[in-house]
Amino acid sequence: MKKNQTLDPVEEIRLKKDKMRLHAECLIRDGVNIADPERIYILGDLICGENVNIDINVKIEGSVKLGDNVKIRSNTIIKDSVINNKTEIKPYSIVEDSIIGNNCSIGPFARIRPNCTLEENVGIGNFVEVKASTIKKNSKANHLTYLGDSEIGENVNVGAGVITCNYDGIKKHKTIIKDNVFVGSDSQLIAPIVVEEGVTIAAGSTITDNSDKDSLLIARSRQQEKKNWKK
Repeated sequence: MKKNQTLDPVEEIRLKKDKMRLHAECLIRDGVNIADPERIYILGDLICGENVNIDINVKIEGSVKLGDNVKIRSNTIIKDSVINNKTEIKPYSIVEDSIIGNNCSIGPFARIRPNCTLEENVGIGNFVEVKASTIKKNSKANHLTYLGDSEIGENVNVGAGVITCNYDGIKKHKTIIKDNVFVGSDSQLIAPIVVEEGVTIAAGSTITDNSDKDSLLIARSRQQEKKNWKK
């Protein structure tokens, strides 16, 4: 090729696909279980431990390290992250610029945004988004939840539809949830806020103030019943 001559776009795509396929074939020779070398997209550096399984339509960007016995399911994107031993990234999930600990379960349809650290045995379920947060071991948020700018302790259960309200329109604020807290479904935590150890938050609550340890917090309107109501 002459200097300054550009490749035909179709030829350029073909060369990129050939390079990715060769990378995938090298990984297979090293013992990585890749479902289809034609349908994995490696756009960076991928380091794998032993007994790693990668399904179809997985995209790897930047620098990614997968530990032993990691499972990356179909249609996921992993960028500039470390996924440690025995962790499973379920279908249609995204992990960016984060560290995922041992024996975690992410997804399906989960998003881990930059600057997250998840310790061992953390569960992040379907339609859960985590951003700039630390989640300690044995804590779980399994359904329809947003955790942003948070520090979450050990053995915390976050119910469906919970939101950490971290942005006041001008600044971001932090939510701190300590160990052994139960956050009921459809609750909102208005940051900055500290939820002390052992607290239970009743479903449907909007929490605006810090609490004492081992408290029950209920912050919702009392139900009213109008008998014999006519529309």
